[in-house]
Amino acid sequence: MVRPVAINHIGAVVNDIDAAIKWYGEVMGFRLVAGPFDLTPDIATGPQVLDVLGSRLRHLRIAHMSTGNGVGLELFEPVDPPLEERKDMVEFWRAGYFHICVTDPDIEGLVRRIVETGGRQLSQIWPDRPPKKEFLMCYCADPFGNVVEVYSHAYEHMQGHND
Repeated sequence: MVRPVAINHIGAVVNDIDAAIKWYGEVMGFRLVAGPFDLTPDIATGPQVLDVLGSRLRHLRIAHMSTGNGVGLELFEPVDPPLEERKDMVEFWRAGYFHICVTDPDIEGLVRRIVETGGRQLSQIWPDRPPKKEFLMCYCADPFGNVVEVYSHAYEHMQGHND
């Protein structure tokens, strides 16, 4: 059997990295561990940056935050080329990752903080697979256009119940 690997970090694109650092710190309690830094092709790591992100990159700001369980959130603010907004918030039909999920037992409180600080509530707070009404979920968005799902319980508890 293959040993499960750990998720190290998630990358999210934002239009204002300084505001995103503040928002994720104040609303989610995430901690800034590095940055923000400017990435351009002419820095010492320019060849690596171009190899990883592609030749269109001219200027990108980046910062690294740590979540409550040590998984990282890597924030990217494209400067050149500039940010392109999504057409739809929840693009489940497109390839790639389309949301992050955080766990907070006070789901109502976190959803309220998200909305009060410029984010959006995209769905109702729903019981996840009734009759287990204690397992709650809600889709939200941060103020920067990234979908953030909120779970009331840990993933294995939410998805592992088979009653």
